[in-house]
Amino acid sequence: MQNKDACTSIMVGKKASLDGANYIARNEDRVKAIEPKRFLVKPAVKGRHETYVSPYNKVTVALPEEGMRYTSTPTLDQTAGPNEEDGINEANVAASFTESVYANDRVLAYDPYVKNGLAEDSLCTLVLPYIHSAREGVEYTGKLIAELGSAEGNGMQFADADDIWYMEVVTGHQWVAVRIPDDCYAVTPNQVAIEDIDFDDPDNYMWADGIQEFVEEHQLNPDHDRWDFRHIFGTSTQKDRHYNTPRTWFAQRYLSPNASLGQRPEDSEMPFIRKAEFKIANEDIQYVLKSHFNETPYDPMGDAPERKTYRAISLSRTAQSHILQVRNLNKYKTSIHWIELGVPAFNPYVPFFANADDTDESYRNVPEKMNLESAFWLNEALAEVVESHYQEFMEKDEDYQKELNEWARRKIAQVDKEAASLEGQALTDYLTGQNHEIATHYNERTKALFFELLTEGCELSKMSFKMDPNL
Repeated sequence: MQNKDACTSIMVGKKASLDGANYIARNEDRVKAIEPKRFLVKPAVKGRHETYVSPYNKVTVALPEEGMRYTSTPTLDQTAGPNEEDGINEANVAASFTESVYANDRVLAYDPYVKNGLAEDSLCTLVLPYIHSAREGVEYTGKLIAELGSAEGNGMQFADADDIWYMEVVTGHQWVAVRIPDDCYAVTPNQVAIEDIDFDDPDNYMWADGIQEFVEEHQLNPDHDRWDFRHIFGTSTQKDRHYNTPRTWFAQRYLSPNASLGQRPEDSEMPFIRKAEFKIANEDIQYVLKSHFNETPYDPMGDAPERKTYRAISLSRTAQSHILQVRNLNKYKTSIHWIELGVPAFNPYVPFFANADDTDESYRNVPEKMNLESAFWLNEALAEVVESHYQEFMEKDEDYQKELNEWARRKIAQVDKEAASLEGQALTDYLTGQNHEIATHYNERTKALFFELLTEGCELSKMSFKMDPNL
């Protein structure tokens, strides 16, 4: 079982968001401090006759003859599989796949993981090119699980312009999914999150065939009067209360400050789906994904005794973070794949229009060693410099991120206006060109700050001493 990802996911419905888009987002956190990621556009295919074999666990799948174009963020090292993770396809369907979740030993006793089943390295590759709606994403994945089994527990987000669905596969074959209400948001941090399932409401819930019978046969439901997926299949351990639940606590504290009063970081029964107390902007999603328990005693960048008590949301182990902004194509012509490389706390989210043929060389080509022409390495380097003198550099770094967010909003509005009269390949060519311009602007601005802070850092060495000017 791989389960290398230890992520935080956020979903925001279109009536809960400031701009009316559906949002799905996630920090992809890894075990290694450095795990280089690329940002690619995978081309559409037709007339293909191929079999996919995972380099990680040898799961074998006959690929459909046709597949759509899609964006993705694969790992540079492909020896453990593609690990494409997330993207938006040309049908305007977005998906984010590998929120690792963990089932309890009772349920795994009767439906263990399948060693050569579907694992996180293959999910995006085997699903995203073939789905035309968020609901179909759940259905398509469910069929693969029924056929192949699952090698691990995973939470998956699917979104189109109308719907968001969240799916949790928790054992070898058991799963459920819930439609996130349009006026709500949801946060999940590496634990089974979905609560009560209404089996009389298939418009808003989906589930594996036979899951009710499975639970009844093996006497797995601990509740007297409800069918709570989290209670039946999930865990509630010391690790959950120090590694997982504090992240939900912080996100809900920010997005629902009054409703969440009285919640504590170690609460095991915080609701999965909530209503925000204001319309959620892209910048609010960024704030949560960038956060490290800011303005609390649990901030690892602070000096309080409690600073190492809980696992924060933004980590030095974050390989990449993404916000998939699924917009109505009749109005905007394209959705936006926001990418952050490096440590979210210190680096900006870069907007790329999903209706594109390729990505910028600085995102497409990632050397194995540090190289400032690579966006991944440039952002990793900036994060290292900012953290090394956090108190001295954080204000400039925050100003830089704010400046780029302002620039991004203006740029997106300008591109939307210009794209309104374009169609077909002309539209794709135009948006591809704009993506290159966006990458160049962010890279140049990041280099400027990086070299400025490196220069200032020369004055902050601990190897300094008050010098006599006459010496």
